Amino acid sequence: MTEKIYTTRKNGMAMMLLTILLYLGSFVGFVAGIIQTDVSEGGALWVTLLIVCGIWMFIGWIPFLGLKVLKPQEALVLTLFGKYVGTLKGDGFYYVNPFCTAVNPAASTKLRQSGDVGQGNAAAAIIKANAGDVSVSASAAYDRRISLKIMTLDNAKQKINDCLGNPIEIGIAVMWRVTDTAKAVFSVDNYKEYLSLQCDTALRNVVRLYPYDVAPNVDTTGDGIADEGSLRGSSDVVANRIKAEIQERVKNAGLEIVEARITYLAYAPEIAAAMLQRQQASAVVDARKLIVDGAVGMVEMALEELSRKNVVELDDERKAVMVSNLLVVLCGNHDAQPVVNSGSLY
Repeated sequence: MTEKIYTTRKNGMAMMLLTILLYLGSFVGFVAGIIQTDVSEGGALWVTLLIVCGIWMFIGWIPFLGLKVLKPQEALVLTLFGKYVGTLKGDGFYYVNPFCTAVNPAASTKLRQSGDVGQGNAAAAIIKANAGDVSVSASAAYDRRISLKIMTLDNAKQKINDCLGNPIEIGIAVMWRVTDTAKAVFSVDNYKEYLSLQCDTALRNVVRLYPYDVAPNVDTTGDGIADEGSLRGSSDVVANRIKAEIQERVKNAGLEIVEARITYLAYAPEIAAAMLQRQQASAVVDARKLIVDGAVGMVEMALEELSRKNVVELDDERKAVMVSNLLVVLCGNHDAQPVVNSGSLY
């Protein structure tokens, strides 16, 4: 179904004033008809006026149903006896067919998103912590307007296994908006719930392709060549893939995904301690390697300088002793405590 704009003028104020004047006129005519009918004989005209005014006072509230007020970036999807007649867009005070009804199946659905903040009293809804956990008000929502603004859906953390099988916890924030109101209302049952579930599914499909940290022999792009992609180091690439995945899934619901960003990323609690020890061990090995490389360079430089300046002539045995002592001093965890030899080496 394609969206079509409901063409009407912004004449809501004029129609409201006209309806109020007609109500006041019917009230005056009804009172006058009662008085004139009692005091005059053969007042068929007054009886007719009394009946007409009475009928209008009884059904005169119907035109008020056609008054619609829209703020900027809001829309109303209108149906007439079950048939889609168009979407009302643009801020203003409108008057439409009073028998048209606004349709928005997601009006009372509250998710963890920016547009639902502060609306709990109007809809009596509870925003729960889980991503797909939606609470719908027991009473029907009276506001059927659809927001066209950019909304932020903050899905809660999910526990997902990465490509190496390690359980991780990850959460995303998705910026989205409605672009086709007809598809959003009629193509899916509830476009807010639909978006939340598709975000969860897309996140799971993308995360399982990446390791948490850079791992060898892992292909994250699908080209058959190992790369250095990871959830922690390639967050922008992962976010763009999540955005594209969600957009592909929700385009039939008339939604546009503006941006997707990772808001939380960590190992699951059951393996967090073990992974921390692994990271610490890797950091210690890297630090030791750097220290040894530097120490070897310093020993080599010391031997070259001693030989170049003819400070002392060292044979292979003395060089080995000197190298051993320098490495112990440079690579040790504690400060060296040298022993001064005041006599001869032999």
